[in-house]
Amino acid sequence: MSSQSVLVIGGGLAGLASAVALAEAGIEVRLFEKRPHLGGRATSYTLPDGNEVDNCQHVTLGCCTNLADFYQRAGAAGKIRFYDRLYFVDRQGRRSTIEASSWLPPPFHMTPSFLAFGALGLADKNAIARALLAIAWAGGKPPNIESISMRDWLIRMKQTKGAIERFWRLVLVSALDEELERMGACYGIDVFWKAFLGSRGGYRLGIPSVPLGELYEGCRKAVASRGGPVRLRCGIREIRVSDGRFAGAVLDDDSEVSADACVVAVPHSAVLGLLPKEFGEQGSALEGLRHIKTSPITGVHLWFDRTVMKEPFLALLDHTTQWVFNKTLLYAQAGGAGAKEMRSGGQYLQLVISASYELVQRSRQEIIDLCLRELADILPGTRDAHLGKATVIKEINATFSPEPGIDRWRPGQDFGVKNLFLAGDWTRTGWPATMEGAVRSGYLAAEAAMAGFGRPRKFLQPDLPLEGLSRLWATRKNVAG
Repeated sequence: MSSQSVLVIGGGLAGLASAVALAEAGIEVRLFEKRPHLGGRATSYTLPDGNEVDNCQHVTLGCCTNLADFYQRAGAAGKIRFYDRLYFVDRQGRRSTIEASSWLPPPFHMTPSFLAFGALGLADKNAIARALLAIAWAGGKPPNIESISMRDWLIRMKQTKGAIERFWRLVLVSALDEELERMGACYGIDVFWKAFLGSRGGYRLGIPSVPLGELYEGCRKAVASRGGPVRLRCGIREIRVSDGRFAGAVLDDDSEVSADACVVAVPHSAVLGLLPKEFGEQGSALEGLRHIKTSPITGVHLWFDRTVMKEPFLALLDHTTQWVFNKTLLYAQAGGAGAKEMRSGGQYLQLVISASYELVQRSRQEIIDLCLRELADILPGTRDAHLGKATVIKEINATFSPEPGIDRWRPGQDFGVKNLFLAGDWTRTGWPATMEGAVRSGYLAAEAAMAGFGRPRKFLQPDLPLEGLSRLWATRKNVAG
């Protein structure tokens, strides 16, 4: 067994990805998480009545190659179910779908279902097509987008009001947890390039078929296999630095722990509180963390006494609620708790509202009433169904806000302290605040730690290969650049 050891602080996706990768590379890993569960913001809770609920419905996409690799390492790949068809519904209850054709190459592979999308008018579709073609023709990197918002870019591209509200906003607010006017155009454009334009399978939606907390047991086993503990309800109060290198950590109970290296995988708002104060001073490597803002997500869980929804999920147009997930059906497909609910005739739905600034100050009951009114528009069965119970989970600081120019404040994994590395979706990963970004950061931190040990190792997975004309145009763009 290797004598080298790494302390991982934080049991969210970034910390878990780093810990599992290092453990598989033969490093002794000790992981400390202050919460009573693993998964960070992508986890689940057990209610007093025994029901387990996700803090928010987290999903993956086909373009999230590192998240897929992490699920494979954690033994959870079989618990993610992928869907090739996306379901949408407008205020009148009209359904539309988006899926890839088998005969058109990217970026035109979704054209047939896009043309048949009933919620958009001809002028909307023409405007959207022009903008999407501009993204594809530029290889995913249109000019002059670094310092403007996504809304400004859409106005530049002469998008109609319907196109903005019923297409761009619907996709991007859910994907990036931010409003269009606060979102950097480069991030929004990258979502469409990687998920919808660059390759045929990038848009495929992957949804866990079990509560999120059940995805991480393999991580605990991987760390334990190298002789390292995974300690829950165990917070770190201080990270010590001496002579420019990691010198140990102090736990909340005043005990001290040491290791050859350390990966700090906590929210950006907590980092400076752990390190010596000079790291947050003006001109320091981590000064920019004070400039990173956050945005909220609200999850609403509803249990009805009957079946009110047939689809596995729906994306809502013209509503505050953005997504509805049929948890009973999703879980039943895995033979879990949902199967019991289906036999009893009941149904459990989870609703998601990203960038939910307007809901932060609203009461639990006000939010439930709002969601029930909106469900009545699209799911008529809810009007007569009995709501047995409901709960609301607000993640006030769910993600960092991908504002224009935010990358200048995001640090890399190595910030100048020997054997001390950062992980978290807020670090410089090339991705916004997503589970993919979190896993990428964990892998990058593990690579940095291995390089510090003189044992270079590659964990980061490549993006999905570009296909069709998208590949040709991106290659031309790179050569010209």
